[in-house]
Amino acid sequence: MAETFLVLTVIGDDRPGLVELLSSTISRHQGNWLESSMSHLAGKFAGILRVSVPAAQAAALQAALAGLAPLKVTVESSTAEEAPQRGRRLKLALIGHDRIGIVREVSQVLARHAVNVEELSTHTSSAPMSAETLFHAQAELLAGAELDARALKAELERLSNDLMVDITLDETIK
Repeated sequence: MAETFLVLTVIGDDRPGLVELLSSTISRHQGNWLESSMSHLAGKFAGILRVSVPAAQAAALQAALAGLAPLKVTVESSTAEEAPQRGRRLKLALIGHDRIGIVREVSQVLARHAVNVEELSTHTSSAPMSAETLFHAQAELLAGAELDARALKAELERLSNDLMVDITLDETIK
């Protein structure tokens, strides 16, 4: 039986029961919830998830998702499961005083070195002694085998000094 893989983006006013509503709708159409990331952001429930569904049920599932009144669901489909990407896996961690442009400047450096951001998680917190706002970022990255890691680290260190943030970059084995 042919399967279709769907990537859903979901947003709506946060309230109890939204995940249950979404999961019940997927299950009713023989869909399998594979992976997801969901958060409460500024009073909204926001998420992205990947599901597999029998090809014969894909259109009905998409129609049912479009009709979920409390949620806005966007669906992208694919007929094949993605093969794992090969390359050098990196982990970036950043912490520093919050200011406009941190993500833009770090992502520009990564793009210049052809490094793909596969996962990014950010949040702010209060500094323990000063109560100033700190910005935190964690990123899972993928680069080609040809990456000049020394040049990337040097550019990130210069940026770290300019932005007055601490940036660490480590290669991981997966």
